[in-house]
Amino acid sequence: MAFLVLLLVLLFETFSNWRLHIQQDRFWLRLLTRVEGRPRLTAAPWLSLALLVLLPVLLLGLVLVALHPLAYGWLALPVHLLVLIYSLGRGDVQTSLGPFRDAWRRGDSQAAYLVAERDLALEVPDGDALLERVQEYLLWQAYQGFFAVIFWYALLGPVAALAYRLLALTDEHAQVESLRERAVRLRHVFDWLPARLLAASFGLVGNFIAVSRVLLHELLSRDVTAAKLVGDAGRAASEVPGETLGGEAGVRSLDELWQLLVRAAVLWYAAIALLVLLA
Repeated sequence: MAFLVLLLVLLFETFSNWRLHIQQDRFWLRLLTRVEGRPRLTAAPWLSLALLVLLPVLLLGLVLVALHPLAYGWLALPVHLLVLIYSLGRGDVQTSLGPFRDAWRRGDSQAAYLVAERDLALEVPDGDALLERVQEYLLWQAYQGFFAVIFWYALLGPVAALAYRLLALTDEHAQVESLRERAVRLRHVFDWLPARLLAASFGLVGNFIAVSRVLLHELLSRDVTAAKLVGDAGRAASEVPGETLGGEAGVRSLDELWQLLVRAAVLWYAAIALLVLLA
């Protein structure tokens, strides 16, 4: 059933906008506001994180356990589908890059910096490699919005996928620094394996030798972040030049990275299908 859900998610992502209607975070954000508004909870960040992440995950687990004996477990399929769609990343990364691509194509660097700050939430000081930061943004958003969620769903089911998304939401929206710090720490643990698998996938569908050089130094490191690992491996696999590319060449580099991500996604789906057949 898991592979069927993954195929359905792919179809919904391609041919519908259901994700926008399913990914409603207002109820969870209200819970976050209440938790952060109570001094006793803010003084115990691990307890706060348990209420924000562990409690919804446990409730989902109880629902799945209750549905499992009914109709040979097929009643759980809609729940799997809804949870997985909810657990995907927020927004459309290709759409969010549109204004930046237009500004970069016409060579308007000032507008490109403003758009990157406004639409992508990237704070890039003048003189830094803006295009490189945007390339890394594209790779990171694709990883955390799709690949990491798919990995945890395929491995441990919707409970793990939901836990990953709630940790990401806590990281993004928490105002209490101690709470956000714990969420970042746990998310780093969740990211360790799927980030390295995606980096290895880039080597299989891109420049294997260049990716090998990157992974040789960072593969087993516990300190390197998932964003840096995925960014370095993706840029190496697609052979994107390190120097800043102006105009159409810079926009083309973003397209090349997107095609790399598409090939990696096809590889992941093929691998999951093979594992299902062999199981």
